[in-house]
Amino acid sequence: MKPVVDRDLCIGCGVCEDECPDVFQVRDDGMAYVVDENPEDELYGCIRDAAELCPVDAIAIVE
Repeated sequence: MKPVVDRDLCIGCGVCEDECPDVFQVRDDGMAYVVDENPEDELYGCIRDAAELCPVDAIAIVE
């Protein structure tokens, strides 16, 4: 599984980075990026939390 940020939807609120900083980062352009495209299995809990808490549903987990 791979986390993905839809930058057309992203508002750069930082919830994803707060929930899972090993995987997500909000950069200087105000957009969230996936910094670990192949995260370890133990990170999927925080990735799912970040996806659920994203206010604009910009985070997806694809297989």
